[in-house]
Amino acid sequence: MKLSKNKGAVSVSATKRKMKIRNDINGWLFLLPTVIMLYILIWRPTVLGAVWSFFKMHAYTVGDFIGLDNFKMVINHSRFWQMMSNTLMYVFWSLVIGFLPPAIIAIMINEVVYFKQSTRILIYVPTIIPGIVAYLMWTYIYAPDNTGLLNMLLSKIGIAPYEWLNDAKFTIAGLNIQSAWKNMGSAMLLYYACLQGASIELYEAAILDGAGMFRRAWTVTRPALSATLLLNFVNQIISVFQALDAPLVMTGGGPNGASANLGFQLYQYAFNSGGRGTGQAMALGVIIFVVLLVATLFYFWINKRIEDSY
Repeated sequence: MKLSKNKGAVSVSATKRKMKIRNDINGWLFLLPTVIMLYILIWRPTVLGAVWSFFKMHAYTVGDFIGLDNFKMVINHSRFWQMMSNTLMYVFWSLVIGFLPPAIIAIMINEVVYFKQSTRILIYVPTIIPGIVAYLMWTYIYAPDNTGLLNMLLSKIGIAPYEWLNDAKFTIAGLNIQSAWKNMGSAMLLYYACLQGASIELYEAAILDGAGMFRRAWTVTRPALSATLLLNFVNQIISVFQALDAPLVMTGGGPNGASANLGFQLYQYAFNSGGRGTGQAMALGVIIFVVLLVATLFYFWINKRIEDSY
């Protein structure tokens, strides 16, 4: 009797193990197309670019090994440190203009009773405008003569036209205003979705205690958003650090290189150097990758500390 029970237990265990293996195989079969695409489009080019950055490149033909020469040429470029400074200014203005406003708007929408859906739709509309259309539209808005929308408005109140993107002191902030306007809707919806997961009982308890909107936002809403805010903080730094399209389309890196960043320079090396700057493009790509890797590791460290504190 005992032997038959043992045989039955072994049989059940073997069946469970087979089911586990089958489930693993099915899961990997579903993941296989994604893994293949990641290998072809991301992992392989990233590794090859890092390796080829140590070689003399003739367009995309690998030449002799030259060690760190490509990196030296990138760093010794007359405008490298200016472009590094511009990149950090892009990150700074992006965080000032575009980081907290979506969270604040999400909190305000969450607090109101009427017109929630229509307000969300109106704020999300810029996100679905095609990128090149948005850049051309804002180029017209910032036009430095009387044909620009902003200068038209200024003329109505008797103020002379302003240079806008032709002013080196304003151009990076101006490009970040356009970026914040374009991306605010998607960030706002993400924060709003997080707020829907906050405990209703906590809100009701805060209201019963007489807490106003600002007090509720600090004591109930802030903890619900903290993890998402941190994740978006790092994601925004990573995406803005690689920004290319806005300066490329709207200013061409001008005026006088005031809006040229590392992403813009990488594009120039890769596609506007007649094949002579491919090695420098790969070296600059490695530099950007290392900087962003440090930012990502810092995010994981902070995130672990936050999780451990709960």
